Amino acid sequence: MTIRSTSRRYDRPHRPLPILVANKAGKLLEHLGIRTDLDEESLMEAARRKTGLADFGDNSFRGRMRILLESVNDEARLHPLGRFLVRQNFIRLLVNRLRIEEAFKRNPEIDRQEIESPLFIVGLQRTGTTLLHRLLASDPGFRYLASWEAINPAPIPGKKNGGTDPRIRMAEIAQFSLKYLAPDFFAIHPIEARGPEEDCLLFDFSFWSTVPEATQRVSRFSAWLEQQDYFEAYRDYKRILKFLQFQNPQGRWLLKTPQHLENLDSLLAVFPKAMIIQTHRDPVRTLASFCSMIAHSRGVFSDEIDTDEVGRHWLAKSIRMIQRSLAVRNQMPGVKIHDVSYHDLIADPIKEIRRIHRWLGKEISPELERKMNSFIKNNPQHKHGRHRYSLGDFGLDRQKVKDAFAEYCSRFEIPNED
Repeated sequence: MTIRSTSRRYDRPHRPLPILVANKAGKLLEHLGIRTDLDEESLMEAARRKTGLADFGDNSFRGRMRILLESVNDEARLHPLGRFLVRQNFIRLLVNRLRIEEAFKRNPEIDRQEIESPLFIVGLQRTGTTLLHRLLASDPGFRYLASWEAINPAPIPGKKNGGTDPRIRMAEIAQFSLKYLAPDFFAIHPIEARGPEEDCLLFDFSFWSTVPEATQRVSRFSAWLEQQDYFEAYRDYKRILKFLQFQNPQGRWLLKTPQHLENLDSLLAVFPKAMIIQTHRDPVRTLASFCSMIAHSRGVFSDEIDTDEVGRHWLAKSIRMIQRSLAVRNQMPGVKIHDVSYHDLIADPIKEIRRIHRWLGKEISPELERKMNSFIKNNPQHKHGRHRYSLGDFGLDRQKVKDAFAEYCSRFEIPNED
């Protein structure tokens, strides 16, 4: 069977015919002065109308949202459908804020929930964090964040359709839509509506997240966000975890996102009993792969993908993530961190999971091992296609990237993947 490979023509994002037609019509309307609104008051009013609620909670989020909106409008170069999708996403975030605040008012006991010794998976993007996350999520002793609840943490008022939470159906539609708009993306990072998802999405609801810079060019917002103290971001994030735990208190939290890597100090201030697993792989390989993923992601929203800007931005971001994480590890030697080599994980996933469980003071049951082996068998490499990428596509020099991470690779004995 022939395995389909991802495109490296980032200047020509995939466009189904109906999307081409819709964008052409949208551009004609924009030429006439009719354009999708992306302004603060319009978005907030749309959320109020949709929910019948008015209390967004702590208003400090509005300053961050305002800066993000300015960056989107000035820098993102969205096509008409992209503007529409971004507007709907802002409204989703605001709708959830309204519903979350209402839930806390009606159920004050939510805030008394305790988040006990959460386990965080961190590491540069494309270092095996997703595989590790999904394998560990097979353990019923862990409570992972499902994609459908990451998209909509707040329950939707009304009856469930046949006993199924309507948020699940909404996530399935989003999954189908993304696959239709960007089929190559699934060869890079498959998304499952009911499967584990990155918790960086929970930072979106207070506009602390790095998700926008992964899907759009928002350099101004990203630079501003890097200068902020993330302690309040983690307090907001913890509040949503409490809300989700109140809905489904089934075990110890298992959480994962590379975003944590640059904010370990704030994470540990808010979760002092946290345990951390950090994955490691040659950054020369991971950066090329991730830049390709970013380019495919941005292609959903824009026809203009500046690959050199993607390379510059994410090289600087990756260096920052490593430097900040190393600083925390050097300053806080007592932090409970377990290091995982990508190559060890790929060579023998079950053996690596056993090591992690021993570190956690647990053992793998035969049933759990069968579940994990079944997952590995049903999710082979290239299941959704072969991911093709190159540092050169993003204006990056291999030796310069290698030199930038030399100390990091030496410290953790990371093998070169040339």
